[in-house]
Amino acid sequence: MIKNLASIGFTSPAAEEWRSFGPEVLGAELASDGPDGAVRLRVDDAVHRITIHPGERNDLAYLGWEVDDLDATIAQVEAAGLPVKDDAFVDPFGFRHELVSAIERGAPFTPGRPMSGFVTGEQGLGHVVLIVPDLAAGEAFFGDVLGFRLSDSVEAGVSLRFFHCAGHASRHHTVALASVPGMVGLHHLMLEVTTLDDVGTALDIVDEREMRLAMTLGRHTNDLMTSFYVRTPSGFEIEYGTGGLLVDDDSWEVGLHTAQSIWGHHPPAERLFPGILAPVES
Repeated sequence: MIKNLASIGFTSPAAEEWRSFGPEVLGAELASDGPDGAVRLRVDDAVHRITIHPGERNDLAYLGWEVDDLDATIAQVEAAGLPVKDDAFVDPFGFRHELVSAIERGAPFTPGRPMSGFVTGEQGLGHVVLIVPDLAAGEAFFGDVLGFRLSDSVEAGVSLRFFHCAGHASRHHTVALASVPGMVGLHHLMLEVTTLDDVGTALDIVDEREMRLAMTLGRHTNDLMTSFYVRTPSGFEIEYGTGGLLVDDDSWEVGLHTAQSIWGHHPPAERLFPGILAPVES
């Protein structure tokens, strides 16, 4: 069973820009570089959580999952016809997944700028929203194979499915899926901070630097996260928010929402192309 999103990796020609974007805008801490010169970031006591590898194009390189039983998870994936090598596999959509049974810890986290900190621990790094060409196939893979459980759905011009890790105090969603026919990729990574002041401070920094907002400050209908979305140097978005709901499988009821936000989350007049997308290979 998957416990949380443990880590995430990207390739990008703008990897070096994360040396300032990570600490100065997000409040992350720079970790030691990867062997390939990758920029690695910390948001808690884990040695690193976010890695940006130098590369010719912006892309999602891998998703890292912490699991409670590595052998059982591998067996479940292989039973679905997907070969696993060195605790990693590629899913039917082309996303690479890496499985770990524990998170390597380092020195105490020191934020890159004054802030109260990030919500991680048993909740993991945050959540990802993935673009898939076939929503039903995505639901089947992430639900039946990886064991995620449906939290709720949003039908508001685009169909969205939100999935949490099984448990009694799980992040409202660790994975969400949206369908764009013929396309696959990452829309955004969400990082949750502990206070609304942290969100406001980050938004001030984004405004002062005249960075591109993909969504203004707002509050979501389903997980009640108060957040904004900023475009990263590598083309995808970071949702930066606070106050997300937790799910208890003993009492949670799956819902359907007809709006993504209670208020706010307005896009710019000229909409940004969403995330890191690529055509599905035929």
